[in-house]
Amino acid sequence: MRLLDWLVVAGYLLWIVVDGLRRTKASTGVEGYLLANRSLPWWAVGLSVMATQLSAITLVGTTGQAYADGMRFIQFYFGLPLAMVVLSVTLVPFFYRSGVYAIVSAPAVILSIVFHWNLTLTILAIGGPTILYTMVGGVQAVTWTDVKQMAIVVGGLICVVIALILGLPHDVSIAQSLHVAGAAGRLNTIDFHFDSKETYTFWSGLIGGLFLHLSYFGCDQSQVQRYLTAKSLTQARSSLLMSAFVKIPLQVLVLLVGVFMFLFYVFTQPPMLFNIDHRDEVEKSARAGEYHALESDFAQAYERRRAAALAMAQADGPAREEARAQFRAATGEMSSIRMHAATLVQDVIGAPNYSDTTEDTPKADVNYIFPTFATTRLPQGLVGLIIAAIFAAAMSATAGELSATATATVMDIYKRLVKSNESDAHYLLVSRLAVAFWGIVACIVAHVAVQLGSLIEVVNRIGSIFYGSLLGVFVLALAFKRANGHGAFAGLFSGILFIVVFAFHPATRGVSYLWHNPIGVAVVVVVGLTVSLLTRPQPAR
Repeated sequence: MRLLDWLVVAGYLLWIVVDGLRRTKASTGVEGYLLANRSLPWWAVGLSVMATQLSAITLVGTTGQAYADGMRFIQFYFGLPLAMVVLSVTLVPFFYRSGVYAIVSAPAVILSIVFHWNLTLTILAIGGPTILYTMVGGVQAVTWTDVKQMAIVVGGLICVVIALILGLPHDVSIAQSLHVAGAAGRLNTIDFHFDSKETYTFWSGLIGGLFLHLSYFGCDQSQVQRYLTAKSLTQARSSLLMSAFVKIPLQVLVLLVGVFMFLFYVFTQPPMLFNIDHRDEVEKSARAGEYHALESDFAQAYERRRAAALAMAQADGPAREEARAQFRAATGEMSSIRMHAATLVQDVIGAPNYSDTTEDTPKADVNYIFPTFATTRLPQGLVGLIIAAIFAAAMSATAGELSATATATVMDIYKRLVKSNESDAHYLLVSRLAVAFWGIVACIVAHVAVQLGSLIEVVNRIGSIFYGSLLGVFVLALAFKRANGHGAFAGLFSGILFIVVFAFHPATRGVSYLWHNPIGVAVVVVVGLTVSLLTRPQPAR
């Protein structure tokens, strides 16, 4: 990074902290600190809800996945609009009218550092400002900061798309380049084939995604707290419906960055492996010569693919079909060479996930594609903007979790079980201390979690173990009057245990994690109702 890039990042961090501290005046009481006095407009709440979801992992990992696998990931969100409608007429009125501050959740903060900076300093650069403005300004500061950060993220993504389009050859139009992407399978968006082992299909997204989003937006404190800050029930509903209509187009933009990165590297030679650190380690080993030979073969296969892509973009009829066949053959060669290189990396340094692939890209390389492009191909200043956007995504997700966890800690545990009759000022102070405490915990967890490698699907897989069962408890409580606490606890425990066994059993572990959510709901409801009936009080004789 150059001086201008560092100035952009530093200016962004300073702006965010100063604006967050400026919101302190509106957070003098507990309700103002935790719920912004229920005064926020629907559009700000809606943007804040989406900013919480658009984490750094999403920004970095999803673009890399679209580079390797195309647009299929968008099917993950097909159940989202229906989930927002269902929640708007069920849980939102229940929570808003009940006057609650929090629901119990198990928030997780996972950050992936992929820019090869000092790990501890990077975590502190993200966590420090986030803890500060969240601790001082409360949810009011978090929400309005999210609005600004969404603008930075979306603006940064649009700038990247423009830069990628300008990076295409002058004699290849956008339409011609998209035809190349289509020939490579990167524009395949909807798959109506029903296969429980295929992660991204129309049916897994519509059904499994529906239950996942119902649980996430209806049961996760980081989301519920957002729409509880709206001015009215109508505005709370509007904030969720905003996500229903805007989230999918936003995700399309993120995925298009990945597709255009693929096109950029069709006409500009890509690295054989995007993880520079692993490449450097292999080049220092005794097998460096073998790696360099693979790089030479890779370059030759790339030139054949580039020539075929140019011919396919400009030809018609049979000539285009012949060029398409040559393009796919050369792509297959490149993929084979990449996997040989990945095997070499695994043998030399024991790096995990290099034996698995996302289409023609080693799975361990997916999270490094976007950062490598951003830091090596974008112009000065724009690199700083993109890194600021990644910071913004990381900080939005972290701030939401800090505010949510502090709210649950103070209102559901401290006030209920420790000190129930203290002053408003006392609970405000404890809330700020809780933000600071969980912020420190988040930094420690991030330091450990970053060692796990590629996390874009790991996050969703882990969440799906719990989200379906959590939603099942809410279904029990709201839909079945005969359900009791014994049934809810037994159902929750049984649902999580069943999904853990189901996810890892050899016979069923190939089933897509999206189906874990409706299965978890079903198990919790069946077990919960059964236990409730067995443990209900017997009428006195």
